[in-house]
Amino acid sequence: MTHQEQISFPTTGHGDMHDLTEKIGAIASTSGIRTGLIHVFNIGSTAAVGTIEFEPGLERDLPEILDKLIPPSRHYGHEQAWHDGNGHSHLQATLLGPSLTVPIADGKPVLGTWQQIFHLECDVRARQRTVVVTVYGD
Repeated sequence: MTHQEQISFPTTGHGDMHDLTEKIGAIASTSGIRTGLIHVFNIGSTAAVGTIEFEPGLERDLPEILDKLIPPSRHYGHEQAWHDGNGHSHLQATLLGPSLTVPIADGKPVLGTWQQIFHLECDVRARQRTVVVTVYGD
């Protein structure tokens, strides 16, 4: 059996993180699927999803470390083509990835006590984002 829904929400721009755990858990629990997988996919090339302990320190630390690894600048090849200031946004989102798969047991996502599913906006401007949640299983 397969069930699919979308979650849409606005972001405020670069570094804005959202905890999607509760919404994804609700989709899983209403899907009728007791055992299987949840696939979470961000539509767009300048945002990412993953898992983290969603607390204020890490909510600040993750975007900061990404900016150190792949700093905002206008020296990326992407800037030579588009001049839109978001070359680093594409690279940061690619590093983290657009999707995540989580197991389901007893109709609920299998996550650790301090593990939440997040969405990170890497683009330089506010965006309206859509995440596709697909639940597979029995």
